[in-house]
Amino acid sequence: MATLAILSALAEEQQGLLSCLLQPVCLRRAGREVWRGQWQGHEVLLALSRIGKVAAATTATALIEGLGATHVVFTGVAGGIGPGVRVGDLVVAKEFVQHDLDASPLFPRFEIPLYGLSRLACDPALTALLLRASESAATRLEGQFDQISGQVRSTVHTGLIASGDRFVSGATELQGLQQRLLAGGHAPLAVEMEGAAVAQVCFDYGLPFAAVRTISDRADDAAHVDFPRFVRDVASPYALAIMAALLELLPKK
Repeated sequence: MATLAILSALAEEQQGLLSCLLQPVCLRRAGREVWRGQWQGHEVLLALSRIGKVAAATTATALIEGLGATHVVFTGVAGGIGPGVRVGDLVVAKEFVQHDLDASPLFPRFEIPLYGLSRLACDPALTALLLRASESAATRLEGQFDQISGQVRSTVHTGLIASGDRFVSGATELQGLQQRLLAGGHAPLAVEMEGAAVAQVCFDYGLPFAAVRTISDRADDAAHVDFPRFVRDVASPYALAIMAALLELLPKK
């Protein structure tokens, strides 16, 4: 039977998902608390990746090796850095790049050593379903977060996301990051701290991976403003609505 692993970095991002599991059982792997149960006829694993690329890779590996995850979805928040990507929007990843990876001069900047790749693609079929689920959630929750995000309806974007072991939260830092990435041919829509690591683990195991991020800030000097409230009151309801819609779309096996 297929087993979907749903990962988030923060407990607040996954708030509400656990209550959807039928007969949940708590397991422990690699120091992580993992919940297994049924959701809309699917076998589901819920876990927190924790923050950063190494922690996320450990969690993904534990779910695949120890608990038999067959496909992985990541949901959480990110900083929007692409043109037109606003607070409250959703970004569904097509690819991931590690913005802090630099093994030059042995390898080109941003290239994963010994992979011959600087970008890792998400699974096209699973990503297409996640995109449909995100659009459905944006429609269903229209108008509910306008006082927090400043817009009535969230726009759903799809494209490149950049990951790195740093919370990008300053205009000067962001500008330098964008310049370096653009020089390497990369124009990400959002920046976060886990997705590329999970994408690499799933690539190594040959498993489908998809990810969606709710934009909590513009990764600039205001990136810290009311972050906890946004995660609790916007990102969490979006995660619940998106995952529920995705499970409706996934074929039962």
